[in-house]
Amino acid sequence: MAGAGGQDETRHIPVLLDEVIAALKPGPGQHIIDGTFGAGGYTRRILDTGASVTAIDRDPSAIEAGRALEKAHAGRLTLVQGTFSTLDQVALQGAPDGIVLDIGVSSMQIDEAERGFSFQKDGPLDMRMSSSGPSAADVVNRLKTGDLARIFNFLGEERHAGRIARMIEKRRASEPFHRTRDLANAIEALVGRNPKIPIHPATRVFQALRIFVNDELGELVRALHAAERALKPGGRLVVVTFHSLEDRIVKRFFNDRAGSSGGSRHLPQVQVRLASFTPIGKGVVAPTEAETESNPRARSAKLRAAIRTENPPLAEDHAIYGLPNLPHFHETARS
Repeated sequence: MAGAGGQDETRHIPVLLDEVIAALKPGPGQHIIDGTFGAGGYTRRILDTGASVTAIDRDPSAIEAGRALEKAHAGRLTLVQGTFSTLDQVALQGAPDGIVLDIGVSSMQIDEAERGFSFQKDGPLDMRMSSSGPSAADVVNRLKTGDLARIFNFLGEERHAGRIARMIEKRRASEPFHRTRDLANAIEALVGRNPKIPIHPATRVFQALRIFVNDELGELVRALHAAERALKPGGRLVVVTFHSLEDRIVKRFFNDRAGSSGGSRHLPQVQVRLASFTPIGKGVVAPTEAETESNPRARSAKLRAAIRTENPPLAEDHAIYGLPNLPHFHETARS
């Protein structure tokens, strides 16, 4: 994802851009939904093909920055502020021919210290993509220790989750956390730093907080089902992920939506589930070595894509995703 028209495009390089366009196959007369507008990288290339675009972003600053691009393509680009989980409600031009989702935090959000996504530059401990709701500081300073440990463990795969959560509980009693560098330094002081490992010891905790604050996994699941409802038969869904938890959700969704057979003479009869999607290609697409060298943010990216069939949407079963049972902020926060 990332910020848009009127800004310096060199600040953001769209990941797997050629591969996305190849899978999406946009063209004149088509309507495409870009569920993660950001800096407009995918949208610009789609517009160049002659297609029209409805672009969504939950970040109001990204929408505002994209107004110049919207004006330059009057009638073919519509910007909508909102979450991509509601994309089926904003398909104002009818069922779309394609949907693209670039999952994760915006490069420009990371680069802006005041958004609080990164500790590379000191900033407020915020991390809210939509600039509303509980912030990362609220989570760190108000959730119970056990809940923090679960968040760090499941969403960050942090092996020191319990130790870090207990450290936070002890420190915040006298001095709450409000700045990114403060939290990062406290984590580094606790667990130490191996000079042979380039990743900062606070990286996984910050990742977990960002995913939790923005309910990124829940949003992804809801967006996939919204895309299934919205796409016309033959429409294409293209999803780019940057984290193993995200990719697992997309993989399980497409596998589940491939339907099921009616069994065989050797096995009991099972209920036939007609496929709502058929996969494009043989599975996952990864960036080339050349792309990862020129754009290090692409190194963990994975692309999966599928084509909508004529069959109706399948029943939603959120159990297939194996999402962790994490706390809800308003139910567990300390007063």
